[in-house]
Amino acid sequence: MTSELYKKILIATDGSEKNRKAISYGIEFAKLSGAELYVVYVVDTAAFASIPMDAGWEMMYELLETEGKDSLKKVEELASDSGLKFESAVLEGHPSHEILGYANDNDIDLIVVGTLGKGGIDRFLLGSVAEKVTRNSEVPVLVVRSEKDE
Repeated sequence: MTSELYKKILIATDGSEKNRKAISYGIEFAKLSGAELYVVYVVDTAAFASIPMDAGWEMMYELLETEGKDSLKKVEELASDSGLKFESAVLEGHPSHEILGYANDNDIDLIVVGTLGKGGIDRFLLGSVAEKVTRNSEVPVLVVRSEKDE
């Protein structure tokens, strides 16, 4: 029996090992609900926007884009092994904004994000992608603490 609650689930990955638990949860939710899976990696161009656009900037962008594609391949393999339909995309911009925009554009029913475990003054000053997505999302967000956060 499948649930009609979630038809489209979005997993946002940052490519880190800490994000592995969120990916597992997202895939499991998709399997249990019979949902289609969407996976995104956001190249955070805002993080290096102050760097002059030269060969170094281009090299940095290409490195991050390659990291994103590699991250998506890992999730695609897991989704495929689970028999799930999926789409994946490398996006660029501010991560929380891009995740929310993608979710809206694709009628996503559930967003799954992991935490990076920032706390204290870092969280206060920077905020986290998971926190910003949770605060601004129009659909439910499942925030999965990484194993090292627990």
